[in-house]
Amino acid sequence: MSVIVASLFVPPLDAQVQRAEGGIVRGALDRRQLALVFTGHEFAESAETILDGLARRGIQASFFLTGVFLRNPAHDVIVRRMVRDGHYVGPHSDAHLLYCPWAGPKVTLVSQAEFAADLERNLEELERFGVARRAASYFLPSFEWYNADIVAWSRSLGLTLVCHTPGTRSNADYTEEGTPQFVSSARIFESIERREREDPHGLNGFMLLLHLGAGPGRSDKFHLRFDELLTLLAARGYDMMRVDTLLGDAR
Repeated sequence: MSVIVASLFVPPLDAQVQRAEGGIVRGALDRRQLALVFTGHEFAESAETILDGLARRGIQASFFLTGVFLRNPAHDVIVRRMVRDGHYVGPHSDAHLLYCPWAGPKVTLVSQAEFAADLERNLEELERFGVARRAASYFLPSFEWYNADIVAWSRSLGLTLVCHTPGTRSNADYTEEGTPQFVSSARIFESIERREREDPHGLNGFMLLLHLGAGPGRSDKFHLRFDELLTLLAARGYDMMRVDTLLGDAR
């Protein structure tokens, strides 16, 4: 699951990509394009609705999956459909490691060897589903939380680290009712709509992140509004594409 970031993020006009601690967090601002990005670790109750919605509109998206997700036999059909439908499918760490603390200095909690071995296991699981390593060159860190070490270590393995674009509450769709962190689907949707309206660049270059499942602790599933989200983005003129297409030569 991801850390919730809601601060307004307005990048400079002339930047082609935006970075945070070296990781790419937003694409070009001068194109009405964005990437829908999904992560999967434990749960997948939203996956079928998401894949059906994308297929109806002919949209390709990006799915970053942990080794835990890939080894779960219940997810086999889902993953094979992602690949068959032409979506980007890439690594999200094997065991969903926490790379640095949530509070205080972002010191690295794993060694480079541990990081590399974990990612290697993740890439091996992707290969079982026909995802060649050269086709999985973008890596989204577990918890969407990283530092400069993780960016550099990813690069040494031939991977480009990307993360979601801050400024909406979309990445809070996993939060559970009854907890202080809970963000309702209505608030999530409103935050996306507001950001599109208030950001000088709209959602240009956005990597809008959602989760493939929230588990039994959340009944207010955002996937019930996913088709409404696609309708909104299409009405505002956005071309939705895979993250590797969005970023082009940004690597």
